[in-house]
Amino acid sequence: MEAGGVADSFLSGACVLFTLIMYSTGLSDLRHMRMTRSVDSVQFLPFLTTDINNLSWLSYGALKGDGTLIFVNATGAVLQTLYISVYLHYCPRKAKVIQTKSTQRLSFSLTIATLLTSASWTLYGFQLRDPYIMVPNVPGILTSFIRLWLFWKYSQGQDRNYPLLQT
Repeated sequence: MEAGGVADSFLSGACVLFTLIMYSTGLSDLRHMRMTRSVDSVQFLPFLTTDINNLSWLSYGALKGDGTLIFVNATGAVLQTLYISVYLHYCPRKAKVIQTKSTQRLSFSLTIATLLTSASWTLYGFQLRDPYIMVPNVPGILTSFIRLWLFWKYSQGQDRNYPLLQT
């Protein structure tokens, strides 16, 4: 096997591994929702956006015939749909938003997993010279760095008592 083939296989494997790890970070939220029978500290938007993203990438992977894209995005779509279903099952009728200056509600493991996943997919797209893989993953890198900055600026325990806003 030539050097390019080994590098391609390694990078493809890294993309799959990091992506599956990122998807599995939702399992702790799933466990929390089932144990507490509530969604009080779980964010819904990442599940929804990731599911939509997975379905889009799954379509692209099918059109391109890329087994790596098909496998990880089919797996992701199934998991994200499961997370959304459980979330909706335990979601209260009236949503509540608490404004704090705390990262208590942010997932550090998801932030790291997203950074590694987005970076590996960007490199994978760069290696294939495929901007349709590279470009959509750059925001994941940028938002991960923003979230890391928030973790640096606001500790998880630092919670200011702002009034509860009801929506």
